[in-house]
Amino acid sequence: MARNRPTAAVIKGDGTGPELVQAMIKVLNECNSRIELVTCDAGSEWWQKEGGNSYISPEVWNLLESSDACFKGPTTTIPSPNAPRSVAVSIRQKFELYANVRPIKTYKNSPRQVNFICVREATEGLYAGIEFKTSDESAIAIRKITKKGCERVTLKGFEVARSKDYHKIYAVTKRNILKETDGIFWEAVTNTNKQFTDIEVEEYYIDNMTQQLVKNPERFNDSVILSTNLFMDIISECASGHVGSIGNVYSGNYGDSFAMFEPAHGSAPKYANKNKVNPVATILSGAWMAEYLGEKDISAAIFSATEQVINENKYVTYDLGGSATLREMTDRIALLSANNLKK
Repeated sequence: MARNRPTAAVIKGDGTGPELVQAMIKVLNECNSRIELVTCDAGSEWWQKEGGNSYISPEVWNLLESSDACFKGPTTTIPSPNAPRSVAVSIRQKFELYANVRPIKTYKNSPRQVNFICVREATEGLYAGIEFKTSDESAIAIRKITKKGCERVTLKGFEVARSKDYHKIYAVTKRNILKETDGIFWEAVTNTNKQFTDIEVEEYYIDNMTQQLVKNPERFNDSVILSTNLFMDIISECASGHVGSIGNVYSGNYGDSFAMFEPAHGSAPKYANKNKVNPVATILSGAWMAEYLGEKDISAAIFSATEQVINENKYVTYDLGGSATLREMTDRIALLSANNLKK
């Protein structure tokens, strides 16, 4: 029997994850979202209790497979050779969520005004997890780059640019050194560009790109920055420094038939259960999920309310220069979101 409303698996996560996820759920509920949110546990805290070769239990995998989308609260990945691969990487690879999309947009009070979108390949590269020791004193990691992986994320990058009416894509490589792997990526970019002749492509090397993001990020406004997995992970994190706080940065991971939404930051376990951290990235990731699942009006209301709260600068958390608690900022966003829907 077909479901009469969309279902999303919601991973509560580690550290500050559960309280942030609860904030996101509160805002969606205040907006009368019809999405069925099914919460579950996955991550290092669950794994340390239950063990196994994955941070995700078979039951949660079954839930993910039966859902229309997934929301992942921040999780901790233990930096040990014996620990499983991260929750995010595991889900991206399982469902072939090949495009991580992270908008970089500042608010009114920011000293730098930037507005562009980072599109990252999310299933291969050095994150493919192919590494091994060659001796007790050395190890090798393999950067796996495929034509298929590059073509599909490149197409997504151009589609994002087209949807925003952007006419510029910056493709990031280190093709002067990584001639074969980045050669495959660059060929995919140039071939896809033939389908989008109104969009200009400019190549930047990764080292120069990071310098430009610090020195003159405004030059990338109204554009898409596109690259392979590790390069784009570094670039999007660097770019996030202009948004006032990593706590503001949301993201979506897209495949052909499934998507996972998540805040861009980590689990911050030292702040767990202190009602302190910034809920914006989690709330906006939830709003983006609502849009993906057909609730565009609710998504727009939440985005507008969040921007208003940050610009007012009265109900913001410590990282944004304020003194509001997580719950106080959440309550304000929820109230304004619901009001926006009534207008």
